[in-house]
Amino acid sequence: MSNCKEKLFSEFKAPTRQEWLDKIQVDLKGADFNKRLVWRTNEGFDVPPFYRREDVSALDTLNALPGEFPYVRGNKKGCNCWYVRQDIVADDAKAANAKARDIIGRGVDSVGFKFPGDCVSADFLEALLDGIDCEAVELNFNTCKRHTLELARLLAAYFDKKGCDKAKVAGSLDWDPMEKIVMKGHDTTPILVLAPQIVDALKDYPRFRCISVNAVALNNAGAYIVQELGYAMAWGNEYLNMLVEAGVDVDLAASKLTFNMGISENFFMEIAKFRAARLLWAEIVKQYDPKSDASCKMCVNAVTSKYNMTIFDSYVNLLRSQTESMSAALAGVHSIVVTPFDAAYETPNDFSERLARNQQLLLKEESHFDKVVDPAAGSYFVEELTTSLANEGWKIFLKVESEGGFLEASKKGVVQDDINATNAKRHEAAAKRKEFILGTNQFPNFTEKSDGKRPLGCTCSCGGGHKHEAAFKAIETTRLAADYEDLRMKVEESGKVPVAFMLTIGNLAMRQARAQFSCNFLACAGYKVVDNLGFKTVEEGVDAALKAGADIVVLCSSDDEYAEYAVPAFKYLDGRAMFVVAGAPACMEDLKAAGIENFIHVRCNVLETLKEYNAKLGIK
Repeated sequence: MSNCKEKLFSEFKAPTRQEWLDKIQVDLKGADFNKRLVWRTNEGFDVPPFYRREDVSALDTLNALPGEFPYVRGNKKGCNCWYVRQDIVADDAKAANAKARDIIGRGVDSVGFKFPGDCVSADFLEALLDGIDCEAVELNFNTCKRHTLELARLLAAYFDKKGCDKAKVAGSLDWDPMEKIVMKGHDTTPILVLAPQIVDALKDYPRFRCISVNAVALNNAGAYIVQELGYAMAWGNEYLNMLVEAGVDVDLAASKLTFNMGISENFFMEIAKFRAARLLWAEIVKQYDPKSDASCKMCVNAVTSKYNMTIFDSYVNLLRSQTESMSAALAGVHSIVVTPFDAAYETPNDFSERLARNQQLLLKEESHFDKVVDPAAGSYFVEELTTSLANEGWKIFLKVESEGGFLEASKKGVVQDDINATNAKRHEAAAKRKEFILGTNQFPNFTEKSDGKRPLGCTCSCGGGHKHEAAFKAIETTRLAADYEDLRMKVEESGKVPVAFMLTIGNLAMRQARAQFSCNFLACAGYKVVDNLGFKTVEEGVDAALKAGADIVVLCSSDDEYAEYAVPAFKYLDGRAMFVVAGAPACMEDLKAAGIENFIHVRCNVLETLKEYNAKLGIK
């Protein structure tokens, strides 16, 4: 057998890089290699279409081992297991307890409780945790930041009262006052002094973390992957430095930090992001000279994004969150929260929460993602992405440090301005369909109605007890699909759904392609689109359109034939409906001179064009 293998491989000569490039250039038939095949990422670096061993041979990540500094390949050596986490609104302690016990029996091993600060009391905790094994389930708590110290002390007392093994109690407190500064512009600097006391209250519980870095908020505001990565590092370093400066031992301080990070739809880039994050954080903590390398481990709770969720065609959100959770699982995170598919427009119900749980259980129990440590290791592509993201993220970290650190940069509005600019840029890209939102700005469901669904606002766990004035700039959080959804809902609310009729004529291939393009384009606003096989004359097509009650007639043909068909069709229609030409033909200026003013093509700003059409149709 070995001889056969040797003979087989000896017959194949490994092609050189230049041979690959020569073959690619032949296949491109003269097209520009860089424009066609090199991916220019939003993260500040280019990604070529193929890699070879020599491309990554010098990367430091190849020398790393699982469970060893700098932990790029994960914190564990024996498995890739993670906590399946579900968060619960716990205003009512007994109801939340019943729900927690139920979902623990359905595969969840990490529960997050969110409740107002005025609920914090020993009796509330007793009712909330009744019957829950604190050594077997990870427990996470989110309450008003001004009441978190009280909660930390109550938890320590509760665990002591129950006789829990301190080494087995695992969980976290979501205490992150700087999130309020960045996201809301609220001045929470006075309570930052509580950090050492919160850490001290839980110092005897090595697996219970109590200082959070909520970089997931940046993800949900539209931040690019590298921005979330770089700012998360600076954010975490600010807390670590704050604790150390207050006299907290560096090993204890580092062990109390946890990172809540988002997961976007970019599958391979997200795998690389979490690997790069562990690498960078390990190097940052190392600079504080901890006694143990284990203190350099980064604890990440990954949450699927809300930024790309949609109200229309909402079941596509399941595909998004499944891909996202896969990338986080393969990247070796500590825990994952899958956001239920309906979270954009309603409080998730039992059905959507069950699906969210099962998405993770499927990865574990059926796909066995928890069995292999760092499955992405050795992939030239992922290794290169990891290093490239780490390099670009480090640049952002250094820039923030040059501003005086994350807190000072946030006070100056540097972080907010950067994320808001990215959000605006991404919304513009979505408006032009340079960034696709499946089911919203690309391939929308032609017949779907909102059925009363409306965007769901965010909630706060502070219970309304403290009113804040914005002292600093804030980050604007608007889902990517929100503009299109608003447009489509206005069409529904108008009481009259415009009918767009495809007047297909001439070249078969071109008329079909342009009719399909136009249907997708106009259906983004919720218009009723009517496609056709083709007409012999423009007069026949216009008559059919008017008979169908068309509000818009879209001429679909080839560029060459528009010079023949467009003007006669426009004149015959005679203002009885809006006239649109599908494409940007060479004769466009001549057609405009004849009075034709509406053209749809790939270079259009789809959103602005549809807003203009709504206005012309009397929809406001």
